[in-house]
Amino acid sequence: MEGKKFLRNLFFLCGIIILLFFTISNLPYPPSNSLGCTTNSPWCTSSKNRFQFKNPHVIQFPSDSKLRRHSTAVPHHPLDPLTIPELNKVKKVIQSHDLFRNSNYALHSVVLDEPDKQLVLTWQKGDPLPPRKASVVARVSRVSHVLTVELETSKVILHETGPHSGYPTMTVEDMTSSTWAPLANADFNRTIIERGVDLADLACLPISSGWFGKSEEKRRLIKVQCYSMKDTANFYMRPIEGLTVLLDLDTKEVVEITDKGRNIPIPKAANTEYRFSAQNYHQSLINPISIEQPKGPSYTIEDDHLVKWANWEFHLKPDPRAGVIVSRAKVRDPGTGVMRDVMYKGFSSELFVPYMDPTDAWYFKTYMDAGEYGFGLQAMPLDPLNDCPRNAYYMDGVFPAADGTPYVRSNMVCVFESYGGDIGWRHSESPITGMGIREARPKVTLVVRMAASVANYDYIVDWEFQMDGLIRVKVGLSGILMVKGTSYVHMNQVNQQENLFGTLLSENVIGVIHDHYVAFYLDMDVDGSNNSFVKVNIERSNNPPKVSPRRSYLKAVKNVAKTEKDAQIKLKLYDPAEFHVINPSKKTRVGNPVGYKVVASGTAASLLDLDDPPQKRGAFTNNQIWVTPYNQKEQWAGGSFVYQSQGDDTLAVWSNRNRPIENKDIVLWYTLGFHHVPCQEDFPIMPTVSSSFDLKPVNFFESNPILNIPPNVEKDLPICNAAASA
Repeated sequence: MEGKKFLRNLFFLCGIIILLFFTISNLPYPPSNSLGCTTNSPWCTSSKNRFQFKNPHVIQFPSDSKLRRHSTAVPHHPLDPLTIPELNKVKKVIQSHDLFRNSNYALHSVVLDEPDKQLVLTWQKGDPLPPRKASVVARVSRVSHVLTVELETSKVILHETGPHSGYPTMTVEDMTSSTWAPLANADFNRTIIERGVDLADLACLPISSGWFGKSEEKRRLIKVQCYSMKDTANFYMRPIEGLTVLLDLDTKEVVEITDKGRNIPIPKAANTEYRFSAQNYHQSLINPISIEQPKGPSYTIEDDHLVKWANWEFHLKPDPRAGVIVSRAKVRDPGTGVMRDVMYKGFSSELFVPYMDPTDAWYFKTYMDAGEYGFGLQAMPLDPLNDCPRNAYYMDGVFPAADGTPYVRSNMVCVFESYGGDIGWRHSESPITGMGIREARPKVTLVVRMAASVANYDYIVDWEFQMDGLIRVKVGLSGILMVKGTSYVHMNQVNQQENLFGTLLSENVIGVIHDHYVAFYLDMDVDGSNNSFVKVNIERSNNPPKVSPRRSYLKAVKNVAKTEKDAQIKLKLYDPAEFHVINPSKKTRVGNPVGYKVVASGTAASLLDLDDPPQKRGAFTNNQIWVTPYNQKEQWAGGSFVYQSQGDDTLAVWSNRNRPIENKDIVLWYTLGFHHVPCQEDFPIMPTVSSSFDLKPVNFFESNPILNIPPNVEKDLPICNAAASA
């Protein structure tokens, strides 16, 4: 009977996987047009600039909307991602190559091999595209390979992978197959049943194992832990505590089963549901709110990836590892009308999420979500009207499966204009001057958003462009806590000397303390590629007696970083500074070098021991700011091969070479951090918490770049009201 049940579960899981694959692959692309109150929109009708919605329950797209046809897509820009025809070509070339023929292989990454930076900088629309190439990371007979496939010639170039430790990003197939592999082990099934869990209610997670010594070398390993899905979708709150399966990721062989939590009950399902349909009552705290655009959105997206809005222009593409990549960001100078370079390329390079429980079932939970799981591979379709407003444009990701077959991750990125009542600039003159001046301008921004659901946690990443030239990068954390089971149901049972490694959130549930770090790669090209990094220290100066009634004042002392170590920055509240990227060869009319500065927001710093194995791998968190010379091979802060790496190919290793960085093509790295001590409000699902940093113009413009934008007036802003008869 147990054998039949296992087979039934196995076939059920395989069927779900196949169904999901074909569902994702065949989802249509949503129309790019606004569904706001436009004069020709089926959503509303116009009468003297006042609008009424038609039936909101029937979604009717504008007649000129078009579904994107990925199967016939062609690239238009040197940085456009690989298309489905190109991915199919790569698959065909790979299959016919001697290395892959008659071998077991998996493609862990197939992305555009971006042309040389100088070629991209000199390319203009209408020019022929540089030769298209694919960068491929593959595992063949348990050996990692890096290749370049030239699409026009079908030539394959094999590259040396170097002496560094680690393995490539897991494939989706790696993760999926690992979750059901333990079911083939009789001892595992017996343990599950003895815990009182029906195999049909079992949910398992693939957990990257990190690296903690030589016993874990020479083969890919993963740990699997399981939960009960009985009576709730939120199985994360029902851990089978203390049960860990060590699995060979290549063979799917169970290496070891550790079972140390039999005395810990599985938490109950009560009060764990987060789905709207499962709530016993609903709180209607506010009326519906929507931002309408009577003339349609102000942005355009040309050739699927080139975004133009207000005074900004940039290239945008989804990426399986980084999530989303912003390239060739330029802003128009209001005085000359010229588009000026700001940033060549920006993306989230790596995430580091260490949990602070050193016990047997938890010490290894030190995730590197981009390099181990693929931040973009975990990006789920965005939910219209909730993740993104009505006027959003949606962009799909096109990625290859492990065998090279392309599939579409629909609605992966959204682009929309945002206005939350913020002020761009203002001034009101005091009545004592006799001038009745009241000037204010609204702040409307353009947001590029993606959300990655890396198992329990959801990360929302926003790139926000403002008309004053500022770029704000924001990270939001939501989703569900990773919790551990406990025998405690109330804090009065806990000995005050005992370390729970977290907070008792509910009966038998502890939310474990952890950190989140997101390292951003920012290839700044401020008015050109050769830039310098300047630390502007804000220092106190004391006045000699009798010089002034003031005893002290602050002054700005500028120090240009000569080498990489000069630019390794730990943020300190009582040692304040500004951090500028300047172009020393470009000056304003009064002689200041043009620049941008990184403006830090509230951030966390890693407190782990520098010799702790996870911290060696996540050493890019040792500083909040780094600056390195541009190197196309140095883009991933945790290294190219992160899985089970030993930290020998990280941003910290590169930076310690102490290369010259003054007046060079340089890359700025910024790490945004969060300490998270869970609380009961995080149960059963977390309200979003956010932090951000800014890239702000500093002497880049001759004056306020949005001085001449007009204020809002009532006639420009029609009001949409729900139809009384609807």
